[in-house]
Amino acid sequence: QFKLIVENPEKPIASGLQVKAVVEYTPNRAEDLHDKLILLVDDDIVDIPLLGLIPYCCLEVESEIDFGEMIANNKLITKDISIANHGSTSGLFRISYDGAVLLNIKPTRGVVKPKSVRTVKVDICTDAPGVIKEKMKVELEGHGCTEVWIKGVVVEQVLKVLGVSCGKVLKCINFGPLYFGTSKTEQIHLYNESPECMDWVAILEDNAIGAEMGTDLQGSTDAVLQDLSLKNSDVDVSTLILCVPNQGTLLPHEKSLITLCFSPEKFQRDFEVDESSLVQDYVLFLRFETVGKRGDCLQTLSDGATPSTRSHFRHVDLALMGSGFPVMLTFKPGTVIDFKECYLGEQTQVVCTVKNESEFLPVTFSFRKTAHFSVSPERGKLKEKSEKEVTFSFSPRQIGTFEMKQIIDIIGTGVDKNNVDVLKTKSFHQIYVTLLGVCKSKRKSVLFTINPGLTPLVSNATGQFVARDTGQLSDTAPVAILKSTQTQIHTHRKNRNCKDDALIAFPNDRAASLRPSEWNKKYRTIFTKTERYNYIDPDFAYTHSERLLRAECRKYYTDFVSRLRQRRLAREAARQFHIYNNPLSIGIKPAEGLKSPNISITDFPKEELQHKMLPLDDNSMLTSRKLAAIVSKSTNKGVWSWLSPMPSSTQEKEDCSLTLTHKQLHQILIGPSTIDFGDVCVYSTTTRELHIINNLSVHIWIQIEIEIAELHETSPLSQVVPPLTKTHIPIVFETNNVGMFKRSFNYKINNQHLGHVLVVANAMPIELRLSTRELILTPVPGCLAGTEFRRTVQLCNPRNYPAAFTWRPLTGDRKSPFTIKPTRGFVEAYSDLECEVVWHPGFHTPEKGEFTLCVRKGNSMNLKCFAKVTIH
Repeated sequence: QFKLIVENPEKPIASGLQVKAVVEYTPNRAEDLHDKLILLVDDDIVDIPLLGLIPYCCLEVESEIDFGEMIANNKLITKDISIANHGSTSGLFRISYDGAVLLNIKPTRGVVKPKSVRTVKVDICTDAPGVIKEKMKVELEGHGCTEVWIKGVVVEQVLKVLGVSCGKVLKCINFGPLYFGTSKTEQIHLYNESPECMDWVAILEDNAIGAEMGTDLQGSTDAVLQDLSLKNSDVDVSTLILCVPNQGTLLPHEKSLITLCFSPEKFQRDFEVDESSLVQDYVLFLRFETVGKRGDCLQTLSDGATPSTRSHFRHVDLALMGSGFPVMLTFKPGTVIDFKECYLGEQTQVVCTVKNESEFLPVTFSFRKTAHFSVSPERGKLKEKSEKEVTFSFSPRQIGTFEMKQIIDIIGTGVDKNNVDVLKTKSFHQIYVTLLGVCKSKRKSVLFTINPGLTPLVSNATGQFVARDTGQLSDTAPVAILKSTQTQIHTHRKNRNCKDDALIAFPNDRAASLRPSEWNKKYRTIFTKTERYNYIDPDFAYTHSERLLRAECRKYYTDFVSRLRQRRLAREAARQFHIYNNPLSIGIKPAEGLKSPNISITDFPKEELQHKMLPLDDNSMLTSRKLAAIVSKSTNKGVWSWLSPMPSSTQEKEDCSLTLTHKQLHQILIGPSTIDFGDVCVYSTTTRELHIINNLSVHIWIQIEIEIAELHETSPLSQVVPPLTKTHIPIVFETNNVGMFKRSFNYKINNQHLGHVLVVANAMPIELRLSTRELILTPVPGCLAGTEFRRTVQLCNPRNYPAAFTWRPLTGDRKSPFTIKPTRGFVEAYSDLECEVVWHPGFHTPEKGEFTLCVRKGNSMNLKCFAKVTIH
């Protein structure tokens, strides 16, 4: 089968030349051949082996697929396995799997071209935690059967609350006793014990079983029941407990430091009660939940039931305990301290005993400064059930009766909501003590002295007699000034008709007349109104040019301020013009001249108040009551079936472009997270609803991405959901393959936040069931001999797809005495059909017969018939 084509040289070959030989291989059977070619070079013999190999395929597959650690979150995880062909011809492969874990393998058979690699995708659904160790058989052409192991571990996504110092799991945090208005912080670690990232949000359970909000647990049963009946149930618990941060993202096996702050507040009462009975104990539960796992609460919504706010998604609870106490300071002899009478310049003291009546907490106090009164010591700290003496002093600085309110600040630690990690010392409570005192003056003789010529600061009209040490001033002016300015008895005759704006000078201002004065002011005497000489000192007065310069400077700044005002008024007028320049306005200012009414909160409807309270502050915590109120508000509305597939209006485009926070995403319910179609028939169309509830005050845009052939009839795949609205999308399932189906599809919120839904179905073949496999026909009582024997058999269709059937008798070549009607037809989904079997008696007719029920694209079964003839 080898052929050598060559011309051997007759003469030696010179250096640099060559001889070409061709070897042809022509196989005539499928076998490998081995031969050799002998080359004689002078005295040397060279053997050249010849190999003739038939073409073959060499397939190789990986021995293991390791999925690693996965989270049980109903996702479909895909891994690729490669089948390589190192041969020279194409090779066939076939994969078979019958393990307990459902795997989607595509393709299960195929051809691998030579010198190429074929990729097979293996999908596994992470719907249940456990260890996966399965094997699938891969038949490779030329290599027989090879086993490929599939390994992996599916774990729960676990959140844990750990102590900062001990590192152990915490179940409860006890803040202990605190004064109303103070705060206390504790720090914890939130630990993600899973191999994947996790978005979390904190929710305060204010309606959980076992929670207490402001109940005195040490009181009697009657007192507690009375307190519960009078307690205000609308207390916002999110103001008592702060969690910073209250949302976030945890990386795999990451710890996040979280600060918890407890700030008890006193309930507002409609009646006065004893301060000592206002002890309030709190037991609350803080739940850390995984974002986007609330879709399970919609599992029963399609059945018409109300969606439950409790679901079985992943979370961890932390109990929080604490107590609030009022400040109980008592004063002996009382809160009203009377210092009686005291003379100016003297001091009176009263000793008061301050006692801390609290059994659990110390108190730090500080007295504020008060006029005419002083306290020693001004600051102090009292331990539990201790007392201290404080001295109040009354040192009046003026004559009169004094009633002052002494403010006592109670100092404690408070929290800054912008920075919870830092506690600040502040005054959280105030106590008032009334101080009473009277200051009298001593009688003292007044001595008058003669003014030597210098005018004192306080003098009479003539400056002759000055009262020393009077202690107080008179409220009335001297008679000389009053009468001389208001009468014209002594006015000179030529000055009586003077109408200028001259000033009246006092008789004793001669010494002051040499002081610099304004050049344009005129002075006249007090009695005769004669114009006085006004001397201007040139060393101190402004010159004419300086006065002009000052006037120009004053005018410049006056004009500058005026221009600023005009510009501001023009801008305001333009703004008002743009506000009212619309087709609806006719230029009338709204409510001009009208007074706004006094609106009370009771004037608003309850529904409107609830609607205004729905949008939650991004800094506030979510509570279970708020979430329940929002869900009930959204679900009580009718279902919107026809929504816009794309944002159209400006408001919708603005809302649908927002990046939502974890708390906002937690208020969007899309579910159920697992849509279980149950047992469905192949070739049938089954529909389930995917519910969407938007509990936000903005529009959201839902986009569904489906690449699964069995769900291609689902529509619509895009919807804009208005605020506080519920809707649903019908998920249509169709399949032609029998077996278990588990696949997931993804959806997006606002084109950026991802989620997924698992679809589960058990595809069953078309099937009809017989009520019996053996039918005995007997004559009807009362009928004549020779009549027909009749009986019915029932066909039952347990599937959701109509089944076509045909009856075929098994008689061979002869005609059967048994007939059945109808011989063919349809049985509707979940319905029954009765067929009548008749036996026609005759001579030598067989009493046995058999029919085959053939179901189109389904099963087949036999029905045996017996005729029971009774001879009397």
